[in-house]
Amino acid sequence: MADPIRVMIALSTPIADGPLAPVRAVSPRLNVEAQVVGSLAELGSKLAEVEVLLTTFPLPPVQQAPRLRWVQTFFAGVDGWLERSGDHVKDVLVTTASGVHGPNMAEYSLMMMLAWSHALPEMLGYQRQGVWPAERRKVLVPGELRGATLGVVGYGSIGREAARLANALGLRVLACKRDPGQHLDTGWTLPGTGDPLGKLPERFFALGDLREMLPQCDYVLLTLALTDTTRHIIDADALRAFKPTAVLVNVARGGLVDEAALIEALRSGALRGAGLDVFETEPLPAASPLWSLPNVLLTPHISGVTPAYNDRLMALFADNLKRYLAGDELLNLVNVEAGY
Repeated sequence: MADPIRVMIALSTPIADGPLAPVRAVSPRLNVEAQVVGSLAELGSKLAEVEVLLTTFPLPPVQQAPRLRWVQTFFAGVDGWLERSGDHVKDVLVTTASGVHGPNMAEYSLMMMLAWSHALPEMLGYQRQGVWPAERRKVLVPGELRGATLGVVGYGSIGREAARLANALGLRVLACKRDPGQHLDTGWTLPGTGDPLGKLPERFFALGDLREMLPQCDYVLLTLALTDTTRHIIDADALRAFKPTAVLVNVARGGLVDEAALIEALRSGALRGAGLDVFETEPLPAASPLWSLPNVLLTPHISGVTPAYNDRLMALFADNLKRYLAGDELLNLVNVEAGY
């Protein structure tokens, strides 16, 4: 029989036995242990025997984990984790939790779009004032998502599920991604969700052609990874390409947007509104104008939270463990040099 493989799940919160069951059932070769720790250093000498690690914590020095071959991260975006882990992250396989957040973050995105379509910010304003507007059928005229255009920037699991939901509501979908010629989704997805074949967008645009797509969109959804290439992809020039009636929704990373330029666009009326779950500085500083702008709906980086998170993550981890044992390519494999 082949040598056993030490698998360590090291998190700051416990994983219940139910979600762990599919992982432990993958193979008798796997010696699976789950530990609640404040850092990987708390694992002590155990870390030296670990070959596969699932964690939120940055990697330890290579001498502390000489047998480590693969790290499954707890999250989809790894920009900050890669920076904290140092250069030795290049010596191991790294996979993300992409796909785990797809359903809930897509629903959040549609919630933001529906809120603007049906004048929810304006209605909440009247509610806070205790006012029943005299000409409510004029000042609170709802729009309809049907017939509108959604531009998805970053067509991964979240963007594809948002596109599926949008398509069901009658929206036209456009997509912008690094490789517009690659329509297939090669990552992990929850069965029955998303757009695995990439059939829903009417057209795919390259990131360099983003400003050709933006003027066509009533809603722009950001779901792409933050890298040196994508930082401030929505800058002052890009914002000038938006329709003044358009709405920006960002569920990815705050650094994708030049926040000062966005604030100016919102103040001047160059953009109808924004739904923001992520910000350049988190927590969002109390002095930020975003708190008080009437055409902003914001939330404290919670769009990725779901009670199903651990179940989905362990299902993904189990699938990848089977691939690891078989010598197949892992799902959601990170290109460390590219940063995603």
